[in-house]
Amino acid sequence: MGESPIRARGPVPDADAAELLRAGSLAVLGRLPWSSNAPFLVDVRPSGAPDAAPALQAVYKPARGERPLRDFPPGLHRREVAAYELSAALGWGLVPPTVLRVGPLGEGSLQLFVPADFEQHYFTLRERPELQPALRRLCAFDVVANAADRKGGHVLLEGDDRIWAIDNGLCFHAAFKLRTVLWDFAGDPLPTGVRDGLTSLAGGGLPAALADLLDSYECAAVVARAETLLSDGRYPADPSGRRWPWPVV
Repeated sequence: MGESPIRARGPVPDADAAELLRAGSLAVLGRLPWSSNAPFLVDVRPSGAPDAAPALQAVYKPARGERPLRDFPPGLHRREVAAYELSAALGWGLVPPTVLRVGPLGEGSLQLFVPADFEQHYFTLRERPELQPALRRLCAFDVVANAADRKGGHVLLEGDDRIWAIDNGLCFHAAFKLRTVLWDFAGDPLPTGVRDGLTSLAGGGLPAALADLLDSYECAAVVARAETLLSDGRYPADPSGRRWPWPVV
């Protein structure tokens, strides 16, 4: 077998990564397996840099590779970008830098690749005390984003103990479609940091970078979910036991 194209990297500031994703040149390394759509691993280098220059790696999800769904309109790549913009608006830094751009296969989302320990997932991480603040933010994020497919394997741990949430295409539907594995905090009061982020979003409305990616009903629903969560003051519960994705990892 050939050498894996996946490389380790040092920490990269989110703003720097986002800028390179927007303007850098792309080189497709190959298709990522085990996906119902068509994601590709790509190298991203500053425009004009030689092929030997250091590169970031990113996941490119072109719109043309999306499998049609009955309950979500086309354009899941835009929802991937919207998830990043929501995380940024809340000040929680949960979604890897993700941008909308045209690549070799047309318009798609481009997300910074996370060289995580892929043996780890939500169910191996949830008992670690030092990760609790980030996981509690992610629980609230899923409620506000109306995440319809938050599997345990979509929760990654990078080497510096940073939690990332990936595969966010099935989010932001105006109808209630929440499906997540993060129910461990049900009934707990919202931490101050979570309340602060929700208050900022509910009071100031959606930033243009987020609102431009969604329709008006979806935008209104994001704000309404943030306001409801704030008003309740506690994490919601799932008494039905049915609001889980499948498979759970």
